[in-house]
Amino acid sequence: MNKIDIRTVNVVQYIKPLREGGSMPAIVKADDGFLYVLKFRGAGQGKKALIAELLGGELARAIGLKMPELVFMNLDDTFSKTEPDEEIQDLLKFSVGLNLGLHFLSSAITYDPLVSKIDALTASKVVVLDSIMSNIDRTAKNTNLLDWNNELWVIDNGASFYFHHNWSTYKNHLTRTFPLIKDHVLLDKATQLNEASKQIQAALTEEKIAEIIALIPEEWLQNDTDDLSPAQMRAAYLEYLKAKLAMIDSLVKEAEDAR
Repeated sequence: MNKIDIRTVNVVQYIKPLREGGSMPAIVKADDGFLYVLKFRGAGQGKKALIAELLGGELARAIGLKMPELVFMNLDDTFSKTEPDEEIQDLLKFSVGLNLGLHFLSSAITYDPLVSKIDALTASKVVVLDSIMSNIDRTAKNTNLLDWNNELWVIDNGASFYFHHNWSTYKNHLTRTFPLIKDHVLLDKATQLNEASKQIQAALTEEKIAEIIALIPEEWLQNDTDDLSPAQMRAAYLEYLKAKLAMIDSLVKEAEDAR
């Protein structure tokens, strides 16, 4: 089994904001010469959105979905000083340090359910995974999927794991299904949910999930407002994902019924 290795790069150029994203990510250039979509730790949902992005992206990759490379991105304080736009200036100022970048897929187009083609198994895997990680943001209004080189690529998993915004009640979420799956953009194409769930269970062993959770930088888990220590949070993410995989049949049935 390949060990996951996430590279760390430095931002060398801020190119432009992507204003269609609620958290205003940006296209930036790194010192490895590549372009990335930078997700800022100083944006609305802060470091928790980066954690959800990291976990969701690597879980998607582990089950065989196409996912752009994720990198940790160091941002220094020079960029905010030369930025004329006050809103962006503040975002850059509050995001100094370690952020998350997604390899920029040049000329990719947003997935369009009426035009883009997708096979049933891939659609089913995305639906089941989004049920597992309670991703509320993969709807027709905002698909968070890209069509690149005639393949479906999963992006933007930052709205997943919303239980982690209130650690005091996270255990309430362990036995819940995910009724919002009824709004999923790929639901009507997801006709192989049972096969997808089998493949997901085979890929997401406890060891694999623990390896993905171990990738979260310690500093992203340190918040004055949280009741749990970083080690307890890692244990809670593992507990949550194991609980969801244990009830995968209920999640599949819920998606089937919604379909």
